[in-house]
Amino acid sequence: MSGQGKDHVLIKHILTLLEVLQKRHIEIEDLLEDNACAEALARQEGPVIQLACESIRFMDEMPGGFLVYYANGGEEVIYANRALLRIFQCATMQEFREYTGNSFQGMVYPEDLELVEQSIRNQIASSQYDLDYVEYRICRKDGALRWIEDYGHFVRNREGRDFFYVFLGDATEKRQQAMLEMATLLQEKEQNEQKLQNIIKEHMLIKQEHLRRLEIIEGLSINYESILYVDLEDNTILPYRLSRRTEVQFGEKFQPKPYSWYFEDYVKTWVHLEDQEMVRKATSPGYIQEKLAMVPSFYINYRVIDRGEELYLQLRLVNVGRGSSRMQAVMGYRRVDEEVRLEMEQKQMLAEALDKANLAIVARNTFLSNMSHDMRTPLNAIFGFTALAKKNIQDGGAVRAYLDRVEGSSRLLLDFIDKLLELSWTGSNEGGLEEKECDLVQVMHQAYNMLCHQAAEKDITFSVDCGGVQHQRVYSDQQKLRQVILYLAQNAITYTKPGGNVSLLAIEQEKLPNGYSVYQLEVRDTGVGIGDDFLGHLFEPFAREKNTTFSGVHGMGLGLTITKHIVDMLRGTIEVESQIGKGTAFTVSLRLRTHKHGEEEAVPVDGACARTGRLRILLVEDNEINLEIETEILQGLGYYVDTAVDGRAAVEKLRQSAPGDIDLVLMDLQMPVMDGWQAAKEIRRLVNPAVSGVPIVALSANVLEGDIQRAIESGMDAHLPKPLDISQLLKTVEDVMKKRGRPFGPAAG
Repeated sequence: MSGQGKDHVLIKHILTLLEVLQKRHIEIEDLLEDNACAEALARQEGPVIQLACESIRFMDEMPGGFLVYYANGGEEVIYANRALLRIFQCATMQEFREYTGNSFQGMVYPEDLELVEQSIRNQIASSQYDLDYVEYRICRKDGALRWIEDYGHFVRNREGRDFFYVFLGDATEKRQQAMLEMATLLQEKEQNEQKLQNIIKEHMLIKQEHLRRLEIIEGLSINYESILYVDLEDNTILPYRLSRRTEVQFGEKFQPKPYSWYFEDYVKTWVHLEDQEMVRKATSPGYIQEKLAMVPSFYINYRVIDRGEELYLQLRLVNVGRGSSRMQAVMGYRRVDEEVRLEMEQKQMLAEALDKANLAIVARNTFLSNMSHDMRTPLNAIFGFTALAKKNIQDGGAVRAYLDRVEGSSRLLLDFIDKLLELSWTGSNEGGLEEKECDLVQVMHQAYNMLCHQAAEKDITFSVDCGGVQHQRVYSDQQKLRQVILYLAQNAITYTKPGGNVSLLAIEQEKLPNGYSVYQLEVRDTGVGIGDDFLGHLFEPFAREKNTTFSGVHGMGLGLTITKHIVDMLRGTIEVESQIGKGTAFTVSLRLRTHKHGEEEAVPVDGACARTGRLRILLVEDNEINLEIETEILQGLGYYVDTAVDGRAAVEKLRQSAPGDIDLVLMDLQMPVMDGWQAAKEIRRLVNPAVSGVPIVALSANVLEGDIQRAIESGMDAHLPKPLDISQLLKTVEDVMKKRGRPFGPAAG
């Protein structure tokens, strides 16, 4: 007998049971809840009734709807499982009958009924297996319309009336999604007609695949490849539906087998060796009885080896003997390869995330430990020397020496903060490259000039050699080039003892045919050197071969990390050679586009301009302490100073001023009422061009590259960092005034 034939016989048994219940005036719910009633009925009517009872119990556990109804007459409903009742929001079968008129016609939304029944008739007439698939609407008891997918099987009953048994599912969300996708496709029709046609074809293929799958419906469940009934009291197992694997134990005959024999043979034949013990335990009669006494169903996932391939299966056991002394269950097998794969991937992702989090915690703790020491050291010096200065206030020479030490410690602390902010900025992927024409030789000399005093203080011979550069005008980010040289040279000076040597070298290695040249920038020292074990960690954040407690050198281990990041941004490489006690050489290789026209002689910049002008400066600052300090400094340099405490006040002063009243604006950025960026934009919008064109220089603790770029985009001429550096201030004021074409002369008096 084929699988379909067995299904038909089973449905007929269910019909027989329902007829018996109708004659005896017994509701199906009462029979399912009262196992004693079912056993008594089975004894009176025969084993067919018992088999039908257990089948109905199993169908009530199915996640999807199941329906049996007569094919002719009023299409009277014979049976509906609990899942279908839930779809209609009916609590009992009696409530369902009353709501639908106990007919298939009463279930279907009236507007859809004629087309649905015509489609079913046409499909049954043309199907070899008497199958049909339709979609239609129903009206739930709460008035909501829902879309239903209907997989039906028509059965010609020679012994009575023909009938359908149908698998149903709520397809509302899927259909809404399909309608949404179709609406989107229609909106894009004019722009992408070909894509729309491809998607329509794809949907047609999916529909055809649905119809093809209908032809292979062979059992009562579309969810399980094998279904078996188990009676643990009798130690028997009876197959309802078999897969290729379970057929090995039963053959083609649907005959009962000893349960203990079946599972032992199944485990040995199919189950992965590593999972066999787990499956044996979960399918032992004692374990099943214990679990199903607490829950109505449970499942296990395990692996099988089929034709050399590892597959994941799920075995679900449902208690269908509740209320009786006999332990009876239905077993269903299904493939869960995709579910298990996703679960394993999620576990792997969680494990990797945990590892990364642990590494981040270790890095953070190391950083905080070193920073706590390295930042408190200059702070301790600041507090200590300040206390000594107060104590010896009458001794001018001692006070001056103490203040010099305070200034040195303050600059060290400021360097820490600058590098930490720089690392944060470069690591955020927000700092882009600004490629402009620049002079590579001038960049080298600028770095040299900025560090020569530091080298001289340590009695270090410091030199720069750019004789090997043929094309010194290149296109690159001048600021980042200078940062690379500064960080490497400063690192070399820091770790070279007095009497040592530090050299900067620039060489043009080769001229490429596409207008580019390859340059090598080398920083070489005769310092303490780097151990081989540490070379692999040299560019890691917060990494130092020895902390300041052992090395006596203050630093966070961030300069080289920032340098490596900038070199990567410039698409270059950085290499290092070092020997303990002999020194270190860093070599940066860059491929830069050269200037096509004639070369210009580079003029190194040595120091800031020492001249000041009797300028009228508007100082915009909201912090009282900063305002007092900056006013004293500017007045001490010979400037006239007017003040404003926020951006709006500054705009109003300029609006009411006459040309020449204010020569320059020093603007803080973060202020209440109106910030510096907005204030600069408002000033540039003033009607009088002699006032709106006043030079504006940002003076702020916002020193990240994005803050500087935002200041320039707001209409400011330049940016100065806090704390204020007098030489840098003088040079910036002179440059800005000259650029704006404003008069700038020596200070009066």
